Amino acid sequence: MSEEVLFQITKDKLETGLRGFPVGYCTTSYVDPEKGLFYVGKPVDQLASWEPIQVIYLLYHGKEGNPQEVEKFNQALKLRSSCSKEVIHAVESLPRQGHPMKLYCAALLILGMYEGTGNYREDCLNLIAKLPHLTAAVINHHAGWGKTADPQRNLEYMENFAHMLRVPKVDYTQLTRAFKLFNILHFDHGGGNLSAFVGKAVASGLEDMYGSIASAMCALAGPRHGKANQDCLEFVRFVLEAVGEKATEADVETFIRKRLAENQLVFGFGHAVLRVEDPRATVQFNYVKEHYPNHPLVKIAQLLRTAGSKVLAENPKISDPHANVDAVSGTLLTAAGFPYPQYFTILFGLSRSVGIAMQIVYERVEAREGKGTPIVRPKYLYKQR
Repeated sequence: MSEEVLFQITKDKLETGLRGFPVGYCTTSYVDPEKGLFYVGKPVDQLASWEPIQVIYLLYHGKEGNPQEVEKFNQALKLRSSCSKEVIHAVESLPRQGHPMKLYCAALLILGMYEGTGNYREDCLNLIAKLPHLTAAVINHHAGWGKTADPQRNLEYMENFAHMLRVPKVDYTQLTRAFKLFNILHFDHGGGNLSAFVGKAVASGLEDMYGSIASAMCALAGPRHGKANQDCLEFVRFVLEAVGEKATEADVETFIRKRLAENQLVFGFGHAVLRVEDPRATVQFNYVKEHYPNHPLVKIAQLLRTAGSKVLAENPKISDPHANVDAVSGTLLTAAGFPYPQYFTILFGLSRSVGIAMQIVYERVEAREGKGTPIVRPKYLYKQR
């Protein structure tokens, strides 16, 4: 996009969530309407088979690292990976009432209170390194699964997370493999999604990294953003109960048409930018088809993918009738042995905090030749009610 594009601000552009208005730069990722999400110029579907630490290196350094560079970076993060005992004790003292995202946001603030340095670069690396430990502690505590062990230096980023979680009766090989894929696909999503924008806006007032990320996670928690993956899984389960395990595409199509006729929502379709199926969804659909083809939820999710797009495409007002990343992510996690949708948004936050933290570093210490961006202060027009 040209840096000299001019916008005429007309009345119809107001109260539209700033959609489409460029306000700055994002150095980590971008979304192409026809090609999907890119990390530092690389299509995310081509990165799905990488190790998470390789992708984190790519996002942080803005280039692909060779094996020696990635391993050096990996070891540096491992040295930072343990939260202090004071942090874990404080997290385990928090109430369990309400949605666990509330607890997660509080835990991020606690981490900053005990371990924040006030240096955005240092806190970015510390946060990325400690997120698996902190997140595992939050989930274990909220679920009542017991105490959380410290990270092990012989395990990698998401292997550590999977083994710190005390998930009952699970195949950790399958679970780790699924967590890796989910993690990579959710690291970043351009600069203007709600959680990234909110986190950067809060940081523009010079709030520290932890408070800024906590605010970003509050933004992520809503059903229009991160909680959509939880809602989508509940929808897939609802459809399965309604049509049965032996349902055909025609059965699912009939269900969708009836639901739309009754002005009810169909979850898992559409995207603010994309006009094709989200490549992150495609990767996950291919994954569950390969690894869990006979799982009842996988079968229904695949039927919804086809029938839903067909029906929604008939409506000329719908610009993107295709499956989005949330259409299948919950099904993937469930099939892999993590059937706990109340924690799906936390898993999203574990991933997305990585990209947002890097974006905050850019806006605070690199943008405008190191001066950083000014405090966010859009203009609002007075309107008498």
